Amino acid sequence: MRAKTRDGYQGTGPGAITPDGCAVELYARLPIGEEPEIIAAAVPAGAHILELGCGVGRMTHPLLERGFTVTAVDESPEMLERVRGARTRCSPIEDLDLGERFDVVMLASFLVHAGDAEVRRGLLRTCVRHLADDGCVLIQREGEDYHTRVPRERVDPAGFTIRIASSRPVGDGVRAVRAEYEFPDAAWTQTFLARPLSREQFEEALGEAGLRVDRYLTEDRMWVRAVRA
Repeated sequence: MRAKTRDGYQGTGPGAITPDGCAVELYARLPIGEEPEIIAAAVPAGAHILELGCGVGRMTHPLLERGFTVTAVDESPEMLERVRGARTRCSPIEDLDLGERFDVVMLASFLVHAGDAEVRRGLLRTCVRHLADDGCVLIQREGEDYHTRVPRERVDPAGFTIRIASSRPVGDGVRAVRAEYEFPDAAWTQTFLARPLSREQFEEALGEAGLRVDRYLTEDRMWVRAVRA
């Protein structure tokens, strides 16, 4: 199945492709890294987490195993079919309004770098709309060399290759990124739009949404804990 992709976004390979070019079967195969440990160390035990852009549940399931309650949101019904044990909601993130507030709102997968600046503002407004007064927002940023160390590739111990093949400017500070994934039995590509944000630009975007950085959670500053300004 091929959903209609947004302008500037494309995906190829076996199985369903979401509007932003993600391949459902690919993400079901990708392992999770240290993200659940980073998250668990930054939030209260047993917190109720609103996970925006949950995909197939690669982070959802480890968080559930660690005793968190998770409400998982994604715009792709094919992605949400893979999520187990969490309450799910199928919706574009920027349109979401559950009428609830959460201890933790999580915006991972570099979504804060959305190519369309108004979409980014909508994502952050959704975070604030669902945030408890004493809660926090966890955001995953791009690495500082994400768009400059290109091309690059990594061979995973599981036996597949991830390659960032190109990152080319397409105007107004936006770049078109092509990622390639090669497994022994299948291959996928994804092309998407991303807006690089310096640390100062990122913090300015948070301030515009009514948030501020509480602390950076990793030495590379890719994971951030933000609170109400």
